[in-house]
Amino acid sequence: MSEETIFALASAPGRGGVAVFRLSGPASVAVLRDLTGIVPLPRLATRVRVRHGNEDIDDGLALVFPAPKSFTGEDVVELHLHGGRAVASALSEALLCHGLRPAEAGEFSRRAFLNGKLDLTRAEAIADLVDAETAAQRRQALRQLDGGLSNLVEGWREILVRALALTEAMIDFSDEGIGDELVDQVKDLISGLTADMRAKKVEGQRRERLRDGIHIAILGAPNAGKSSLMNRISGREVAIVSAKAGTTRDVIETHLDLHGWPVVLADTAGLREAAEDIEAEGIARALHRAESADLKLLVFDATLWPGMDPATKGLADEDSIVVFNKADLANPVDFSGAIMVSARTGHGLDALFARLETEVAERFAVTAEPALTRARHRAAVDQCLEALAGFDTTKPVELAAEDLRQAARALGRITGRVDVEELLDVVFREFCIGK
Repeated sequence: MSEETIFALASAPGRGGVAVFRLSGPASVAVLRDLTGIVPLPRLATRVRVRHGNEDIDDGLALVFPAPKSFTGEDVVELHLHGGRAVASALSEALLCHGLRPAEAGEFSRRAFLNGKLDLTRAEAIADLVDAETAAQRRQALRQLDGGLSNLVEGWREILVRALALTEAMIDFSDEGIGDELVDQVKDLISGLTADMRAKKVEGQRRERLRDGIHIAILGAPNAGKSSLMNRISGREVAIVSAKAGTTRDVIETHLDLHGWPVVLADTAGLREAAEDIEAEGIARALHRAESADLKLLVFDATLWPGMDPATKGLADEDSIVVFNKADLANPVDFSGAIMVSARTGHGLDALFARLETEVAERFAVTAEPALTRARHRAAVDQCLEALAGFDTTKPVELAAEDLRQAARALGRITGRVDVEELLDVVFREFCIGK
């Protein structure tokens, strides 16, 4: 438990209907008594008059959450007051005068972790939930907050602890002729664990994309209508539209909510033989974005059909959607899977949105299965897999066991729980070593 008591405005700053102040630490309840003259019953919203010195600050509600049954595991107080800047300023000044300290970013969640109320994956899920802008991001964060990822990682660690216990038991049972049987059990455990972690690592890369936004790049020749299409899809004037070829020189991004899916849409420079250095750099960036994009919209000028820009056509693959723009000026195009649109009139945009939603859902659907959602999760799994790759039952048992310990420690970094005592419990329970 920290000896410092902290406070923060837990609601959005600025003018609003209600401002929620949160206090956490040993002085929380005493400060509430000083400011209001009462201490409400635990978890019961109670009307209070907040005063500092001889001046009234506001009339609102107070709630008390005694330790350890609070979010942080410490005494926590919440004050729900009117959401004006003057009220917030006056209360902050009063709390400072009582010796409280403004909380640092994420400090309430950090205290919850340090006091055993959360593991690191759940703490990260809270941050993801706060940052969620789409339904898909919200669903993924909630599943992680419910403990899906934590349970997955702890399940992996339990397998490693079991394998480690078997490995160390080989010494005690070597004279009884069952050493080979234990070796086979350990190999089976590690083989299954390794396969599961590798599969989850691949899935995790997709889920991490969902946190950060799914990247869709618009690519095509100059004057194919890429910027106009960008503006139509985003619903606002993001990119400059001009009849002059080569207007777009850099990658222009905008963030969208595509029916619940987070999308980063990028307009790029037209693909052609560059006329000068700046345009050449823009084209190079367009090609780089094409390589890294999750989906590509390949835009062709329908008025040039059956001609198709070869540079754009060369980017076609399974992650591409072919779009023929300027449908209002051309006859229908006979190209398998292509979508005819008009960025000028909006014709065909419903079909394009439906196709985008289908493609994104197939690649990034949030299932009930837990997944690694951050780069640090995958880095820890990589460290675990590296340690397991070095495990060899022909090594001295002490060295082989150390590989398993390193693997378990790597996984423990994901949740922030590296418990060395649990190994002893497993060894004594499973093999009755006894003394």
